[in-house]
Amino acid sequence: MPTSFSPPFPPATRADWLSQVQKDLKDSNVYEGLRWPSPEGFTVEPYYTADQLEATTAASLQQAQKIVPGWLNAPAYFFTTGHEKALNASLRDAITNGAEALVLNVTVGEIALPRLLDGIKLSNTPVFFQLATDVDASHFVQLLRQVAPYQLRGGILSDSGTLPVATLTDLIGQHSESPNFRTIGISSHDVHTAGATATQELAFTLARLAETCNQLKETGLTVEQLIAKTMLSVSVGTSYFIEMAKLRALRVLVARLYTVAAGQSILLHCQTSTFYESTATPYTNLLRATTEAMAAVIGGADVLTVRPYDAVLAVPRSGTSTEFSERIARNVSTMLKAESYLDKVADPAAGSYYIENLTQQLAEAAWTLFQEVQEMGGFAKATEAGYVQQALTTSYNAKVEAVRDGRVLVGVTKFRHDEEGADISPKPEEDAPGLTNRRLASAFE
Repeated sequence: MPTSFSPPFPPATRADWLSQVQKDLKDSNVYEGLRWPSPEGFTVEPYYTADQLEATTAASLQQAQKIVPGWLNAPAYFFTTGHEKALNASLRDAITNGAEALVLNVTVGEIALPRLLDGIKLSNTPVFFQLATDVDASHFVQLLRQVAPYQLRGGILSDSGTLPVATLTDLIGQHSESPNFRTIGISSHDVHTAGATATQELAFTLARLAETCNQLKETGLTVEQLIAKTMLSVSVGTSYFIEMAKLRALRVLVARLYTVAAGQSILLHCQTSTFYESTATPYTNLLRATTEAMAAVIGGADVLTVRPYDAVLAVPRSGTSTEFSERIARNVSTMLKAESYLDKVADPAAGSYYIENLTQQLAEAAWTLFQEVQEMGGFAKATEAGYVQQALTTSYNAKVEAVRDGRVLVGVTKFRHDEEGADISPKPEEDAPGLTNRRLASAFE
């Protein structure tokens, strides 16, 4: 007969933990010094227990998350006119060596797509086209359909926010025979790089989604049709647990806004942040990208783009190989699968009192801000009024001041190593319409 046994450690309550901390640190008032007033609009506690999160709340948070484990390793490439053959070779090499999808940044309308996509079966390998604002998306898709007329996988993104409603309606109609090709792309990258907090990024992204879906519903499309064609593309920053919670909160917010949307219906594309990249000691970008990528997959990314560590540079440092940095970026995602097994569980953060509480707090803070934006008439109206720009500038300035006050930027304000003769000038970045493209480290390089 099996023998009974008692747990090796007795259960500890929050009061037990606090009593032990006060005893160890010999300070009855130590608790307030351990709390973190975050820029997200709420205070982060140093310790969370089961009694701080109701079972029903945890269940609703988890219900909104995706149910299929894993993600697609999707490196990004930039197209330049006349280089289709060379880029095709790079794309095929990437697929052979770990890439499971591709992100193509397109800044010109006329492309020899048959040459660019030669040998790449678009019904097997998802390709996400990130179109610049001056690229005619409908015309581009017509060219794409000539290469692959049906069963496309991937989707269309725009550089800032979303495409015009007439274009989106046209794209949805054109790709009714390709259910796995997403044509409603909502991006948070421009908001993120303007200096947004996680709360602002969530609220403004949700406002963009609501605005687009409301306009498309007027054309006769149902919410179910729209959600099935929607892809959210977000940047993931360096605040490890906050970023995990941000992605999980995004699914919670979408499910709250559109109750028909199960967690797995929204396709979530994540990209490591350009805002936190540094030109000083750029190898430290490897550290940032790795932690950002891990936060992304634990937070529930469906598609992951890891930027090469030297992507921020105008000219890679002497002795650095673009091929090398691209391979390392691909391998970050591969490592998280092959060595960490994070692709075996759909929602690895589920059950963590800390992350579950952060998810709930972020969702509530973002929902409050989202409602404020809606009262202004939506994201476009709030932007026209200057509210969004002012809010993002305030957040950016607060982040800069935090660094000036002692927050460490590894490789920039501490552990910095400037190589002699290296060109560390940043690649010029264009501002999105109405928003300023920023990097936190630029003020200290």
